[in-house]
Amino acid sequence: MVAIVLVGHSPELLRGLRAMLAQAAPAVLVSVAGGTDGGALGTSAPMILAAVRGVLAEAPDGAVVLLDLGSAALALEMALDDLVPADRARVRVSRGALVEGAVRAAVEAAGGGPLTAVLAASEVPPGHDKLPDDWPANGTAPG
Repeated sequence: MVAIVLVGHSPELLRGLRAMLAQAAPAVLVSVAGGTDGGALGTSAPMILAAVRGVLAEAPDGAVVLLDLGSAALALEMALDDLVPADRARVRVSRGALVEGAVRAAVEAAGGGPLTAVLAASEVPPGHDKLPDDWPANGTAPG
C-alpha cells in the first residue's frame, strides 16, 4: 500500500489532518513532519527525512508527499537528496492542495491504488470548485 507524508509548518494542523485521514482511510500509513523542536511554526529537512524514511520502511509501494506551503519545498528537496536512489524512486511529491489532496490520496491508497494513481488523486485539478454551482461568484452566501 502507498503511504502519505504530510509536510507543513503547523504541527497542530498536520495532526488534525492525520486524524481526519485516520477516519477516512484507517488502513493507510500517514506520517507528518512539521513544526520545530520547540513547538513553533516551521519545518526542517531532518524532520522530513525521518518521516519519509519511516513510511518507506513500512510501505513497499512508496509514498506521496503533500506540502502546506511552497516554502516547505526547499526543506523537502534537501531531505529527498539524502535518500538512496532506490528509496527516492519510490517517492512522489504532489502539487495538490494539502487537505483535499491528502484526503483524495488516502482514499485512493486505501483502495489499493498504485503510486501513480495515488499521486494523480492528490493533485486536485486547478479550478476545482468546492462550492455548489448555485453559490454566487462574489462569495456571498446563496439565498
